[in-house]
Amino acid sequence: MEYIYIWFNILNISSSTSVFKQQTGGWKASSLILFTELCVCIVIFGILKNLVVYLKTELLEDNVTAATHASTWLGSYFLAPLIGAYVSDSYWGNYLTIMSFCVINFAGMVTFTLSTSLSILKHSSFFTFFGLYMISLGSGSIQPCLSAFGADQFDTADRKAKASFFSWYYLSIKIGLVFSSTVILWIQDNYGWTIGFSILTLLSGIACVGLMAGSRHYRYCKPSGSPFTRICQVIVAASRKYKLDLPEDYSLLYQEKGEPAIVQDNKGSERTPEFSFLDKAAIVAPSDFSCSDALSPWRLCTMLQVEELKSILRLLPVWATFILFASVSSQESSVFVEQGMVMDRHFGSLNIPAASLSSFNVLAVVVFAPIYDKIIVPVACRITKTEGGMSHLQRAGIGLLFSILAMLSATIVETKRLQIASDEGLTHQNVAVPMSVFWQIPQYVLVGIGEVFNQIGMLDFFYDQAPDSMRSLCLALSLLTVSLGSYVTSVVLTVVNGVTRWIPENLNEGHLDRFFLLFAGLSLFNLVVFAYCASRYRYKKK
Repeated sequence: MEYIYIWFNILNISSSTSVFKQQTGGWKASSLILFTELCVCIVIFGILKNLVVYLKTELLEDNVTAATHASTWLGSYFLAPLIGAYVSDSYWGNYLTIMSFCVINFAGMVTFTLSTSLSILKHSSFFTFFGLYMISLGSGSIQPCLSAFGADQFDTADRKAKASFFSWYYLSIKIGLVFSSTVILWIQDNYGWTIGFSILTLLSGIACVGLMAGSRHYRYCKPSGSPFTRICQVIVAASRKYKLDLPEDYSLLYQEKGEPAIVQDNKGSERTPEFSFLDKAAIVAPSDFSCSDALSPWRLCTMLQVEELKSILRLLPVWATFILFASVSSQESSVFVEQGMVMDRHFGSLNIPAASLSSFNVLAVVVFAPIYDKIIVPVACRITKTEGGMSHLQRAGIGLLFSILAMLSATIVETKRLQIASDEGLTHQNVAVPMSVFWQIPQYVLVGIGEVFNQIGMLDFFYDQAPDSMRSLCLALSLLTVSLGSYVTSVVLTVVNGVTRWIPENLNEGHLDRFFLLFAGLSLFNLVVFAYCASRYRYKKK
């Protein structure tokens, strides 16, 4: 990757005099990127954690509608990274992409905050959701760019510094989540929505200013081209040659100069037999030279491109099984919150916001991640006599198991809550049941432990098995599972409540326990499918 060390002119968005390498990058530059990520996370989680409550109290939505809107909005937030990754890789680079979408995020926060404060807009669904989806587009699109831009500030050979940066990057997300789940939620509950969202608007503006402050100290990388284009070129070229037969000698397939004589992918392994139809994109045909002397990449692709696409396609079945885990995780911000709202939320003289229970999920991650790294992995290494102790997919599978346990825990809590409501004669009253909300802690903790296994396993798996040139795409794919998982929750909520009415406006009259049990069953089926896909997956040769 070619670095461009420049003074960045903010006024006309153009580069000028080159500067020495020592004057750019490093921790001075990356610390501002971490600060930007922290501010953005506080903003997004500050909205997400209380969004269901806001929609119910201010827009007067029922339980299912509020949970569906919250899940759909969360899904849009995690769908946006694909947009940011494409724009950054293809056209603008990381810095301009981050700055542009930071401005969109700020504009969305202004719109959303005005919709909560101005009487003329206060109950307008249009302005509320227009602002919310501007926020999801702006803040979501910068996520893959911020992590990549931060890593760009260090030399390629300085792996220790890069690893340290990613640790701080992950920590900044968790700090933002904890701050939002405690301080911001407390302000919203005690001082009102307008003040709470105004603080988030201020933070979104500070994020823009903070990033801009380091413009003269960053290292900038030229856009390297979109992997989406390379993928589409292979598909188009193979489709054009669908009538042609593959040669018996695969070394006749097209390779650029400098590639090995044997048809290999970018990791040095031989041609893979799967998806052989795509190999036709590398057949050298007379028609490839009919238009001009220059070869069109939409007519003839290298085997390197073909193998890159094959690598992505082999990942997809396993990747698809991670979607339901994300669906379980998304319920922390929707159905879990609604369950907590009809439980006793008092802690002494304090009234705990139902959404703040998600802090226990964060604490579980913060506490269990070091235990996993320092204790579980070394013990597994000694037992299995292998590096890492467990494969990437074994780790991810354990995470899926914890998602089942989390939903079973939620089922038990809800069953007990409904029993107390019946015993106390509260079934037909839309009031909180005298059962402490802290009984929800196990389900939050189990989801958090599952995230440690599943997320680490998933990210390691994608990084290890993805083509070198498409690792940023795979990072966006990992975020896409969260988006699709949220949409799955929305669909299941709509279908289930339309058929069964398990989640009425008065949860004391409903059967949220059956909804949780349904998800436990779906998660069990998903684990079986995952085990099948993982057993058939053929790892890329090193």
